[in-house]
Amino acid sequence: MLNRNNPDLINALNKPLLLNDRAAILLKQLVASYIEDGQPVGSKKLAQDAGLDISSATIRNVMSGLEKKGLVVAPHTSAGRIPTEQGLRLFVDSLLEVQPIEEELVSQVQQQLDPDMEVNELVNHASQLVSEMTQMAGVVSVPKQTAAKLRHIEFLPLPEKRILAIMVTNEKDVQNKVLHLDREYTADELQQAANYLNQQFTGQDVQQIRESLLSDLDRSRQDVDSVMKTVVEVADKALSDDEMSKPEFIVQGETNLVRYNAATDREQLQHLFEIFDRKREMLGLFDRCVHSDGVKIFIGHEAGFEGFGDCSVITAPYAIAGKAVGVLGVIGPARMNYDQVIPVVDITAKLLGDALKQ
Repeated sequence: MLNRNNPDLINALNKPLLLNDRAAILLKQLVASYIEDGQPVGSKKLAQDAGLDISSATIRNVMSGLEKKGLVVAPHTSAGRIPTEQGLRLFVDSLLEVQPIEEELVSQVQQQLDPDMEVNELVNHASQLVSEMTQMAGVVSVPKQTAAKLRHIEFLPLPEKRILAIMVTNEKDVQNKVLHLDREYTADELQQAANYLNQQFTGQDVQQIRESLLSDLDRSRQDVDSVMKTVVEVADKALSDDEMSKPEFIVQGETNLVRYNAATDREQLQHLFEIFDRKREMLGLFDRCVHSDGVKIFIGHEAGFEGFGDCSVITAPYAIAGKAVGVLGVIGPARMNYDQVIPVVDITAKLLGDALKQ
């Protein structure tokens, strides 16, 4: 007999489900128990925790039905059951009750995401914050610098045919690059080159500056003077769209994943760290999320990574002036506390966008 005073039942009845009331409540309780300790849940424990006035035999029948639907599985013959990826997906989509985030915590995050930080420092700090708050791996894609406008540039000579280029773009983005060139340059040569670029091109798009200089050199290669030649040689390297300026992502707190050994074995952790190292797969996932409407959740193989296994990704895009420029998220075990993690990811992404806009 169902106890209709049970708050879990009332909440379940108010949600569109593919299951009947009893099955929905039992699945929700099974997932909650599994998230708590990572162990299979037996019928006796489920009967006690669910607060339903029904027998263990009835629960076993319900579990058998959930197993036929592919929502739960028994890892061993005599063991209890755990949710499958499909079961966790149904739980997240239909049974999850997201906990509101405390105003005090929101205020703390807002204070720590200081708008006066440089872009990379701000993004790095956001990744660290979301990792610390969730005790998982925090990941944030660096916003693409497709419209970087030159504000100021300087060149400093270094030993062994190298130059340090210090370039300020937009309002406060600073890039330091060590350039490897074919000859030594004097401080005077580099100062003249910097003066020319700052006088002629301040406020213009960085890549358009490079293309303009190379085009001018091709048209007047015979008549170009030594100053202009130096400008082109060093600017070509300094303004090039190399690996340093391509969008990437920052990961903080990878070692937090080691704490979940019950859900993530050594081989799976190795696969996960390889994904972090290769970057291409993670950037591909972020590209799928950057224009999404709010939080996206990928459970297990939904992320599209080989060897991802019992892990989940929760992401949210962050925007500047209404335009999505990157994605913030966490990676953790599939048995994470989704109700607590989702709002943390959501609010941190929004506050990161606010800080970057300022």
